[in-house]
Amino acid sequence: MSAAASTRHVPHHRSGGVLAAWAAGATGIVAQMIFPFTDGGTPTLTILSVMLLATASLVHVTVTRGPVALLALVVVAGGGGLVAEAVGVHTGVPFGSYAYAGTLGPQVIGVPAVVPLAWLMMAYPALLVARRLIGRHRAAVPVVAAWALTSWDVFLDPQMVDAGHWRWAHPTPSLPGVDDIPLTNFAGWLVVSLVMCVLLDRLVGPPRRGPGDALPFTVFLWVYASSVLAHLAFFGRPPVALVGAIVMGVVAIPLAVDLWRHRRQR
Repeated sequence: MSAAASTRHVPHHRSGGVLAAWAAGATGIVAQMIFPFTDGGTPTLTILSVMLLATASLVHVTVTRGPVALLALVVVAGGGGLVAEAVGVHTGVPFGSYAYAGTLGPQVIGVPAVVPLAWLMMAYPALLVARRLIGRHRAAVPVVAAWALTSWDVFLDPQMVDAGHWRWAHPTPSLPGVDDIPLTNFAGWLVVSLVMCVLLDRLVGPPRRGPGDALPFTVFLWVYASSVLAHLAFFGRPPVALVGAIVMGVVAIPLAVDLWRHRRQR
């Protein structure tokens, strides 16, 4: 769905917010398109893309769900991500022992400020994707959303480790094909993501009448498809591309099929 189409029947005072969200998302995607030609992304590109896509989520949740949902997203996803990472980097719980290299800009309590923005950036699309796929089975929404969010890290962590942004003290045992990233990391992500998504599902309400959720769905599918392609063709990690394609594809492929079917029925 185009940005123009998504603004139909939207009150004038909100249509500008819809366009701003799409503009931020599109610019963030363009920034990520440059990653493969810079050896996995420079720190500046990495920070810029996360900030833009996080902005897209923040503007979209404000326009479609209001200020209470915005506050919930900032506190639960942004604040919760910061707390989890701060505890993790200082204690090794729940992700395992790791250290940041100091290459990702300013830090807050030992965590690069961009990192909680990354949690926020993808927690919101993951929640909405789960709601779209699960429908009436509400109890399962946080579980599917947590899987969607955690599966993204199968792509993210190898890329960031290879770029030298952080390192693991004990990188084994690891997922088959995802070398240098311990299983404890994904277990920790799943736990944190589940707590985060349970809270978000309670606090972030359904959309108002208007633009719908085409933007977060687009961001989620873009991250999936581009991550598979990047690891397969540019980052020198075909096994990561395969494992990530399967693990994140559990959610991304049904979403793509559902959207395609819905479009054909219109």
